[in-house]
Amino acid sequence: MVFQNNVLGGASNSGTSGFSVDQSIRFNPADSAYMHKTFSGAGNKKTFTISLWLKRSLLGSRQDFWSYAQDVPLLFQADDTLKVALFGVISLVTNRVFRDPSAWMHICLTVDSSQAVASDRIKLNINGQRETSFSTENYPSLNADASVWTSTTELQLFKIIGGTNYFGGYGAEIVLLDGTATDASSFGEFKEDSDIWIPKDVSTLTFGTNGFWIDGRDSGDLGDDESGRGNDFSTSGLAAHDQMTGESPTNNFAVFNPLLTNNSVFEYTEGNLKMDFNTNASWDHASGGSISMDSGKWYWEAYWTTGDSYSMFGILPTELIHMCAGSGSNVYLSGNFIQNRSGGSIIDLYRQVQGSTTTAGDFQVTNYLQFALDMDNKKFWCGVNGTYFSSGNPGAGSNELFTSTDVVSDSYTPAFLGYDNSADTIIQLNFGQDSTFAGVVSAGGNSDGSGIGNFKYAVPSGFKALCTKNLGS
Repeated sequence: MVFQNNVLGGASNSGTSGFSVDQSIRFNPADSAYMHKTFSGAGNKKTFTISLWLKRSLLGSRQDFWSYAQDVPLLFQADDTLKVALFGVISLVTNRVFRDPSAWMHICLTVDSSQAVASDRIKLNINGQRETSFSTENYPSLNADASVWTSTTELQLFKIIGGTNYFGGYGAEIVLLDGTATDASSFGEFKEDSDIWIPKDVSTLTFGTNGFWIDGRDSGDLGDDESGRGNDFSTSGLAAHDQMTGESPTNNFAVFNPLLTNNSVFEYTEGNLKMDFNTNASWDHASGGSISMDSGKWYWEAYWTTGDSYSMFGILPTELIHMCAGSGSNVYLSGNFIQNRSGGSIIDLYRQVQGSTTTAGDFQVTNYLQFALDMDNKKFWCGVNGTYFSSGNPGAGSNELFTSTDVVSDSYTPAFLGYDNSADTIIQLNFGQDSTFAGVVSAGGNSDGSGIGNFKYAVPSGFKALCTKNLGS
């Protein structure tokens, strides 16, 4: 079993369609990534439904992800509350905040100003449950027209009109139903015997004149409309490598988790797969992944873009990852790391209680790193550019760097440790969702034994990508 934070609904239900979403689109604010379209005519101003799935990566700043010139139907505020602005006013602002960068969430906004009850004219559903607690709550008058549709209105997805409030994270199954007001059950359902909210097939829905369904299935045309209405979106700041194969609401991959670190010294981009450890940050700062491992065999990769000799890569006991924010408690002595030193000729192997140094091979900036962890047999391997240190062979279970005497915790988390660095350290991870490392190289095309993931190098036999589809299997 592997611990992870997943999309949660609020109440148990039964039934599952077996529908699978195969990809998502990554939006990186540094690339000014967004989609936009100007429609040829007005849509229904009284009745429409917006539905989309999001996995946030950037927290603590305003991020608009559905924006018209006059109205901004959906955005996250700087305090991470969710805001709805329609009919020329701030309609709804949630009391609760949304700060989980490890989970997918579903947002469904249903608008029908013809409803007799005012509170039924705008409905907000999160992960299958209607939101009812708001700090701001305003509803339109009966049969009012929203200002979202004119023949010259541009719709921008994942940024604000005329501004730079870009969304940071992943988007999937982006849908507008023009002229139809429906609830969240048209787009999702609770997984059988659980409170986990999962997507449903939307292909048979009535999309209407200005309706659309963007799923990112074509990496060369990420704004392609699959609804049959021909409402394709233009894109800006997006490239083919921003199609995240496998990363979706039905298969959640691990990423860096910015909540498991000190945000003042770590900066995260590219959907929390790229991390910059700032120059001259003090030692003993760790950054952890969003999924921890307590059984099974797991494989992941990294690309070391830049940094100095005190860049350390490996695993930390899950119970200690929360000690990372400059605790001064020698967290690195409680983990298992490889460390570059002296230009790459020396590899430090830091074990569970006592650090030790050995010459294990060449390890330098711009190298690709491989990690294989066998929690069933308590063994850990590290490799560089396709070759494991010390003639290691994870598939055969031989020549591991760390063994049961070193890997003693019941749960480990992929981790990076910064140690009094003199230059920025930048590392990019791949848990199977992006073997290009944000366009650094061409895709590797290697998957695990279940056909999951896209890795630069071959996955050792018996090892799996760190994602929810592999949990319990």
